[in-house]
Amino acid sequence: VQLQASGGGLVQAGGSLRLSCAASGRTLSSVVMGWFRQAPGKRREFVAAISSNGNSIFYGDSVKGRFTISRDNAKGTVYLQMNSLKPEDTAVYYCAADPAGSWYGADEYDYWGQGTLVTVSS
Repeated sequence: VQLQASGGGLVQAGGSLRLSCAASGRTLSSVVMGWFRQAPGKRREFVAAISSNGNSIFYGDSVKGRFTISRDNAKGTVYLQMNSLKPEDTAVYYCAADPAGSWYGADEYDYWGQGTLVTVSS
């Protein structure tokens, strides 16, 4: 699976952004997809994950109620809608695919996109 993340940028606190992750090379509908983020000097953090059919969704505690993960298998794309953004959301956001075990663990994912930078100004 090849993953291409896009949609990052600079936004003011309280604003919104939508990230996209386009997948190719394998049928997207068969794999779990996740979003992670990594701020400078910090470990990669779980943001959200969605099952192959979209029926199961999980969020990291820091983004619950503000972020929404979704997928369009026909388009081979997974989305992360980010609302009420805070300066602490500033990070490089990565999409990932096909975890071998826990959906929450970055080490479980076999495939990664290149990352897209989100900067939230105060």
